[in-house]
Amino acid sequence: MDGLDARVPQISPRRPFRDSFATFGALAWSGFQRYATYRQATIAGSFTNIVFGFLRCYVLLAVAAGVAGGRPAGYGPEQLATFVWVGQGLLTVVSLWGWTELSDRIRSGEVTADLLRPVHPVIGYLAPDLGRAWHAMIFRFVPPLVVGLIFFDLYLPGRWFTVPLFAVSIVFAVIGSLAMRFLVNATAYWLHDARGPIMLWTLSAGVLAGLYFPLRFLPDWLAVTLWVATPFPGFLQTPLDVLIERDAAPLQAGLVVLQAVWAAVLLALCAVVQRRAERRLVAQGG
Repeated sequence: MDGLDARVPQISPRRPFRDSFATFGALAWSGFQRYATYRQATIAGSFTNIVFGFLRCYVLLAVAAGVAGGRPAGYGPEQLATFVWVGQGLLTVVSLWGWTELSDRIRSGEVTADLLRPVHPVIGYLAPDLGRAWHAMIFRFVPPLVVGLIFFDLYLPGRWFTVPLFAVSIVFAVIGSLAMRFLVNATAYWLHDARGPIMLWTLSAGVLAGLYFPLRFLPDWLAVTLWVATPFPGFLQTPLDVLIERDAAPLQAGLVVLQAVWAAVLLALCAVVQRRAERRLVAQGG
């Protein structure tokens, strides 16, 4: 093709910034547009999150009222209310459940088409998921937060860097969540049916991520073990603790650094698993 460059920029986990920004942005925008078409589902989902927000908030406020000093695990009533309402908004942004696209494509054999594309499969799922998360930040995060502000006294951060740090923490939470969902779905390469691992993930992710109650309600040794040895607290607990300034500033920043480390490790693990899966497909003649 004289005078035309028909090449498509390739995105590689090893060199993610080489000729890749335009492709990554286009994929992210496609993820945003995809979820923007489901307007009724967005409204219904926001309403459901708000209803459960009232239930969770009153339960945790009752716990605080029944504890001497009114500060269970160091959380004040305003911090607990903020934990609940911001958590209800983040639940859809981080998206712990409901994603089976990769395992479905593996079962149907359509995953072979992904290997022919000029974008690495991990990036091919990560970029649209970031676009989905941006859509959720606008249309699923804001409504519960507004309702919480109307009906409850929420905690307002006092440190100037808390909100920017919270935004960075959300990005790492979305990346880490997608990586874990990718790994769980990728078990279909070997099991051919990932419904068992996906069900186990669904049952455990909410509890271990701090959705139902703050993980600091657990014994100290168990909470620390979950934070250091697993990526789960980084999906919800860390962003929420950062926003409500549960810890001193150095520890607040340290939690986000730990979150970033886990996100990088999980993405690298996704690349390794995908590479081994591709070798298995070749061995099977697929």
